[in-house]
Amino acid sequence: MANESISEHSDSREAIISLLQKHKLLEGLVQKQDTPRRDLMEALVRKQNLTRIQQLLNHLPSDEVAQILETLTPQDQLFIWDQIWDENKEEVLQEVSVSVLELLGKRDYKTESTRVKAFEIADGRLRELIIDSHSDSSSVKPIWIDMVDPSFEDRAMIGSIFGIEMPDPNKLSDLETSAKFFIEEDGVIHLRSDFLLDKADESRNVAVAFILHRGILFSVRKEELPVFRLQRLRALTQPNYVSDARDLLLDLYAADVEYSADALEDVYRGLEKAGDQVLNKRMTDEDAAETLTIVAQEEDLNGRIRRNVMDTRRAVSFLMRSKLLEKHQIDESQQILRDIDSLDGHTAFLFDKINFLMDATVGFININQNKVIKRLTVLSVVFMPLNVIAGIGGMSEFSMMTKDIPWPVSYGLFSIGLVIIGWLTFEILRFFERREKLRQISRTA
Repeated sequence: MANESISEHSDSREAIISLLQKHKLLEGLVQKQDTPRRDLMEALVRKQNLTRIQQLLNHLPSDEVAQILETLTPQDQLFIWDQIWDENKEEVLQEVSVSVLELLGKRDYKTESTRVKAFEIADGRLRELIIDSHSDSSSVKPIWIDMVDPSFEDRAMIGSIFGIEMPDPNKLSDLETSAKFFIEEDGVIHLRSDFLLDKADESRNVAVAFILHRGILFSVRKEELPVFRLQRLRALTQPNYVSDARDLLLDLYAADVEYSADALEDVYRGLEKAGDQVLNKRMTDEDAAETLTIVAQEEDLNGRIRRNVMDTRRAVSFLMRSKLLEKHQIDESQQILRDIDSLDGHTAFLFDKINFLMDATVGFININQNKVIKRLTVLSVVFMPLNVIAGIGGMSEFSMMTKDIPWPVSYGLFSIGLVIIGWLTFEILRFFERREKLRQISRTA
């Protein structure tokens, strides 16, 4: 029986991989079809393959699904992950490797639910709970209440359950800087921090409100952040990753620093692309405009990273000064501050590199403009004597001097003389230009 089960699971894995390859192949073929019914064909193909993949995938043990994920490319991993039913995902997460966790944690989850989420520690791991009423809170002891774009009713419910006033995520940026970190008389700790959100099309800082109250960490923000999702995945799958709310808060700040470091690597890659264009011997105005766009985007991201880590440094320093951390938590806080110091050096270097690339690009633009002006100057010098002679030819004295010569002959000879004078003027200018180049070569030799 055991051998039959193993064989069945192996067949299922092979079937899933085969269906995945077939799905990608058929989608590619459908995309190439240029028929009015292409959309209908594509929908049918997707539905048939997805249904079969989901049926096979969600009847396999979680460890088998984890093994399938680890053998796929990152793009296919995300596709297969979307086909797993929500009720099976937590078990699968406990079996996958760290690399898969990080990939799933940093993706953009636009369909993330905005409901209130609670987490408690069970068997050394975080376990997700759902609190929808007072009765739900009586049977659980959460250490983290996470709220993403909560409604007024959600904030009122959580506030009444735990005896605390939950802030409005739409008004987190209205606070004065001095009010970002403070402790109330009853010992409730409030923190307002900015977390980086780096997407392909834009980058921005998202305000997050933290409240430490009775051993529970409350977090409120307007939208989902990769740092929070990555942290949840780690704590859900790795035993003894966190022990209390203060550990969780510090780990969120540490993950934010790590995320900022990853974003800095993106800045490096963007500036390398701009640097390759700047070092090119021939840069057109279109290339210069593209380079300036890249450099401006990377400068904006670098500035946001610097602001983000500065805010994180202030928050961690506040926690250390509050004397609420234990010895190992203080050590972790000091490590976070050291990581931030190393990032400061990188951001300063990138600002210098950005300034260099901006100056170099503007220099190339000026060189191109000078070349255009030089051509216009040559043309004006060539035509200057021609204008003088043409002015003389238009006088009545010229007509009097050539009255005995047929006008086609006189004006033909006059035009030929203009061409010869223009050519001689141009050759004289080229002679002086070549002599100047030879002088420069002799000086550098």
